Amino acid sequence: MTTAPSLKLGIPKGSLQDATIQLFARAGFNIYASARSYFPAIDDPEIDCMLIRAQEMARYVADGVLDAGLTGQDWIAEHAAASGSGDGVVALADLVYAKQSFGKVRWVLAVPEESRYHSARDLEGATIATELVRATQAYFQRQGVRVNVEFSWGATEVKAPRLADAIVEVTETGSSLRANRLRIIDTVLESNTQLIGNPVALQDGWKRTKLENIALLLKAAIEAQGRVGIMLNARREDLAAVLALLPALQRPTISPLSDDNWVAINTIIEERTVRDLIPRLKAARAQGIVEYPLNKIVM
Repeated sequence: MTTAPSLKLGIPKGSLQDATIQLFARAGFNIYASARSYFPAIDDPEIDCMLIRAQEMARYVADGVLDAGLTGQDWIAEHAAASGSGDGVVALADLVYAKQSFGKVRWVLAVPEESRYHSARDLEGATIATELVRATQAYFQRQGVRVNVEFSWGATEVKAPRLADAIVEVTETGSSLRANRLRIIDTVLESNTQLIGNPVALQDGWKRTKLENIALLLKAAIEAQGRVGIMLNARREDLAAVLALLPALQRPTISPLSDDNWVAINTIIEERTVRDLIPRLKAARAQGIVEYPLNKIVM
């Protein structure tokens, strides 16, 4: 009896977990996670999910424990620095989303507001607290600055100045750093989520195709974020004026109607522009204006 093929997929546990599950839902995959289990259910019988901390994902994918997984470029860089090689995983898709937004996060070098330090070079001989130890060490080596980098188990923002001279911490908005009276003096690296695969697993044609299809749908879900479709009817004599109001990914689709004097227009726009656009379209004599949500946009 032939065993059905299966893909071992790592889902990041922790701060990225909810955002990742929501992204998969928009891509068409429903993942059901339980607080008591590290093996969430998914409505695709060809995928076996496992919750793994983002910090460990690259190692388990590189070792072949998982065929693929989602983690940040920061932890991929940390794994590469620890292993001395970046060949252990293959990046399959760049997925720009984070726990609070669809954007990149930054690992920043920060010091207390009243600190005498104003640049990385000022920190010669200083102690730096961070969870991203090896990438931080590589950053200071590139700067030619000798520092003592200490691993932080958490609550890194409160460690300067009593327990460290500076910190390297991840931020999306900088609000937590400001709340702790810290001043950013440099960006160590920018990061966003990536879908990564094991090189050996990718030699399997079925697994590669499955992962390419998952990557396609995840990217399509991200492309649709913050966008909506809009369709409307316009007289041919008003078409130029209506089209002048419509931004689009490429060009609006224009279709003839049963009445030769009218056309149907369909396009995609940023959702934040709708409240201003619809009254302007109505003023340009457009009719039958319909706004509809989008789950995916395949570029």
